[in-house]
Amino acid sequence: MTIEERLKSVIRDVPDFPKPGIVFKDISTILLDSDLSQEVLNHLTVIYAGQNIDAVAGIESRGFLFGFPLAMKLGVPFILIRKEGKLPYKKISFSYDLEYGKSTIEMHTDALKVGQRVLIHDDLLATGGSAEAAAKLIEKCGGKVSGFNFLVSLDFLNGNEKLKPISDNIVNLARF
Repeated sequence: MTIEERLKSVIRDVPDFPKPGIVFKDISTILLDSDLSQEVLNHLTVIYAGQNIDAVAGIESRGFLFGFPLAMKLGVPFILIRKEGKLPYKKISFSYDLEYGKSTIEMHTDALKVGQRVLIHDDLLATGGSAEAAAKLIEKCGGKVSGFNFLVSLDFLNGNEKLKPISDNIVNLARF
């Protein structure tokens, strides 16, 4: 069974969450399977080991689940991209539209060094708004987006198209 088939076999659909008409892809079921979680981490490590990534940025909060362990496996720093009001130090913000509302994300201004190549990781790619906002924060601090990685992609929402102008290095482990 491929990694995509394994992920699809455990990801749970939750209808009408967070609002009516949305089918939420719940990845918490992946975390209940330590073997699958380790397989995902190993798979990501193989993909990115030779790509000269200087840091991994994870988008709150599910982007932290595999983003931080991936950064540790690659031996690079992990950058927190958090929801507005959660970071204690000097920060920059970016507001954007979600598929079901609006949001603002922030990162510390000293989270990366100018010129660092950063992989952005999150659990799910929908419209691409969160990942695009994260990329804008990284670029605003002088970093370069080396790619995007998602456990799940909702291909019918065309998020890849929004991200391709930033980087065409986009990896989606399970596509719906």
